[in-house]
Amino acid sequence: MNDVRELLGRAAEDAGQPVISTEVVYARAARVRRRRVTAVSAAAVCAVAAGAFVVPGLAAERTPQTSSVAAPAKPVGNGARAGKLIKLLPPGVGTVEQVSLAVIIKQATPEQAEEHLLGPLDGQYSVRRDGGVGYLVIGLMDAKTVDRKLGGGPRDTDPCKTRTGEPHRTDCVSEKLPDGSELSIWSDSMDYGDGGTPQWGQELVARLSLKDGGQLVMRDSTGFEAGTAQGPLLRTPPLTRAQLRTLMLRPELRVHK
Repeated sequence: MNDVRELLGRAAEDAGQPVISTEVVYARAARVRRRRVTAVSAAAVCAVAAGAFVVPGLAAERTPQTSSVAAPAKPVGNGARAGKLIKLLPPGVGTVEQVSLAVIIKQATPEQAEEHLLGPLDGQYSVRRDGGVGYLVIGLMDAKTVDRKLGGGPRDTDPCKTRTGEPHRTDCVSEKLPDGSELSIWSDSMDYGDGGTPQWGQELVARLSLKDGGQLVMRDSTGFEAGTAQGPLLRTPPLTRAQLRTLMLRPELRVHK
C-alpha cells in the first residue's frame, strides 16, 4: 500500500466545492502508480491518494524544473498544531512550521487549500535544518473513511508485500502492538521515473492500522525539487526510523472517544 503515504484527505467528500486536498498535490505521481497496481485494495488506496477532483486552474502540469533558491514559507491553519507537534519531537530535528503543500506547490489560495482534518495533529509541516527543507505529513482516517475509499474491496493487510511495478521493500518492518494495532514502516526512494514536477526526495513512510479499522499514516520526507521549492532537499528524512516509530505511537496523534 505504497500510495497511502501520499495522504489521506477527504477530497471525495467535497467534490464540486472549492477545496483542494493534499492528494491533489501528488496527483501526477499517483496516476503513474495507479497504472502499475492491479490489486483491488491497492487501487482503491491510490484513489485516496490522488483525490477525486482538481480545482480549475490548478491542474495544469508544469515543466519540470529545480531550484536551490528557497521560496518563502507559507504557513496555514491553526499554528497551535505546530506548537503541539514540536513538543513531541526529539531535540535537534529542526525548525518546524505548519504549511500547505497545495499552496506551496500548486499556488492554491488558502481557501482552496482548506482541508478537513480528523486527527488532532493532522497536517503538513516543513522542517528546516542545515540549509535544507523536508516535510512531515500526518493524516488520520476513521474506519468508515478507509472502507469507503476501498469501494468494497479488501483491505491491504500486508504493506510489506511486493507489488507489480514497485520496488521490493527490503526494509519494510511490521509489528503487532499490544493494543491490537499494527505498525509498518518502510523507506521509499520516490524514484518512479515519471519525470513530473515536483520531484520528491527519499522518505520514510509509516502506517498504523488501528484496531477499530482506522489508519494513521505519516510521510517523513527529505523534501522536493521544483521551482516552488522552499529550499534544497534534506540529506536524510527529518526523523530517523526509530524517532518516526516513537512519534507514530504517541496517543496525541489520534482521536480518543
